[in-house]
Amino acid sequence: MSHCHDEHAGHGGHDDHHHHHEEHDHSDDITPALQSSLYEYIDFDHITTLNEEEPGSGKAVVKKTWAERMDETPELASDADEQLLIHIPFTIQTKLHALLLRTSPSPSAPRTLKVIINRNDVDFSVAEDATATQEFELSQTSEIQELPVKRARFGAVRSVTLFFPDNFGEGEEETTRLSYLGFKGEPGMALGRAPGRIVYESAAQPGDHTVKGVGVNQMGKHVG
Repeated sequence: MSHCHDEHAGHGGHDDHHHHHEEHDHSDDITPALQSSLYEYIDFDHITTLNEEEPGSGKAVVKKTWAERMDETPELASDADEQLLIHIPFTIQTKLHALLLRTSPSPSAPRTLKVIINRNDVDFSVAEDATATQEFELSQTSEIQELPVKRARFGAVRSVTLFFPDNFGEGEEETTRLSYLGFKGEPGMALGRAPGRIVYESAAQPGDHTVKGVGVNQMGKHVG
């Protein structure tokens, strides 16, 4: 499919660094989020992204800190068609609790997310055929979406591959865009012990744009 860059036409309505859609100081959310963030365990040097329009943009989006999550740039946009695939390794084994992402209310927002863990051989053909560790139906919104994973399946995660096969364009939008990716969990130190740090699940959410009523947290589909 041919690709025509629309210079972000119709993408979002936010000005860079200005979150004026509600009166809320996002700095209040930083502490509880950092307590459960896996940011420091991401192996940024070995992140790979397939079909990214601008080289390095997938890595740049993952490199955004929690404090930068609402910034419009950098942004990851697909190139030849609407599909995106991002492979993100960790420096240690982790217990993954949730994924965080920010897209947009436009047709370029990804519709489906297929998560595959602990594989280094995933390209588009493999991702299409492989059984996902978990699959999510996403929302068409610029708010932060928090996607809790089935913890029994994500207790020993060395890498995650995120496959976005489609968007909300119904076949008419060839560019898929997202501007933030983050991970909640804990270091996989004592793998046999039940997770003891659960307070953040309620502490990090008030006023933090996490999408609730639209069913994002209930939409993870069990696959395989």
